[in-house]
Amino acid sequence: MRNSKNQPNFCNVPQLFDHGIVALEKLFSGQTGSQFDSKPVPPPLPNKCDWEIDPTELDFSGSNLIGKGSFGEIVKAGWRGTPVAIKRILPSPSDDRLVVQDFRHEVNLLVKLRHPSIVQFLGAVTERKPLMLITEYLRGGDLHQHLKGALSPSTAVNFALDIARGMAYMHNEPNVIIHRDLKPRNVLLVNSNADHLKVGDFGLSKLIKVKNSHDVYKMTGETGSYRYMAPEVFKHRKYDKKVDVFSFAMILYEMLEGNPPMVSYEPYEAAKYVADGHRPAFRSTGYLPELKELTDQCWADDMNQRPPFLEILKRLEKMKENIVPEHHWSLFNS
Repeated sequence: MRNSKNQPNFCNVPQLFDHGIVALEKLFSGQTGSQFDSKPVPPPLPNKCDWEIDPTELDFSGSNLIGKGSFGEIVKAGWRGTPVAIKRILPSPSDDRLVVQDFRHEVNLLVKLRHPSIVQFLGAVTERKPLMLITEYLRGGDLHQHLKGALSPSTAVNFALDIARGMAYMHNEPNVIIHRDLKPRNVLLVNSNADHLKVGDFGLSKLIKVKNSHDVYKMTGETGSYRYMAPEVFKHRKYDKKVDVFSFAMILYEMLEGNPPMVSYEPYEAAKYVADGHRPAFRSTGYLPELKELTDQCWADDMNQRPPFLEILKRLEKMKENIVPEHHWSLFNS
């Protein structure tokens, strides 16, 4: 699982330490009374990957349940004195081969991700049960909880920028990660002041190696959350990373309108309605025309007409330059 052809060898710590010691010896070779021994210092965990966490280090004494699903739960707990979020696979499904496979797949993706707009992976428990995945804990909750109405143009642009930065990083070719479940519940606020957002929950994400930027792939249909699902996914057609751009448009709409897209429809019916060519109607008048135009392009029925996230970023940055700054605390419209 851990040492695929295209993945760094996370367990090759001794070699890294040896190189480091040699460099330090060269650096201090001109000094007398050096505190550095000539013998290489062994790594603290010579036989383990550096992200494998000993479950005895996890403190659940004051844990709080954040969320629960069919196969696991997410709790706030402690690790080495730091609050963390832990996805814990429930005892009975942990023997299910497919559940374990999905868990290992998510770990394999997370160890590859390093970006300020992506929830930080801290480690995992893979050698004992229950299987656990540990990430940083973000105190602000998720975007769904914080959308109490339409966001101001300034806040909407700033939030969209954070999401787009994380997605542009994930979509960088040739090793593209398609999120496949981008929605407000999977976008987390760094703190209660709602300063920044991070993209999280990669349980349904897919890593693909792109040979040609116009390639499409046969992947699992109806993957993700219906209300934010691209038409090609709902219809079980071939698709590519532009499915995330479509979901991004739905999030943009929700930030501008203050309500989920197709709020009067059940999720499956909403996805079917969108797959038939319909889109949510804009009713708010407080948004920037440029944001509406961007949203319309991002949810285009033809995925080739949807802009890539790098282009989305440039357009959002330009909008930000033209917005009059607001008072820091006026984040949400009443």
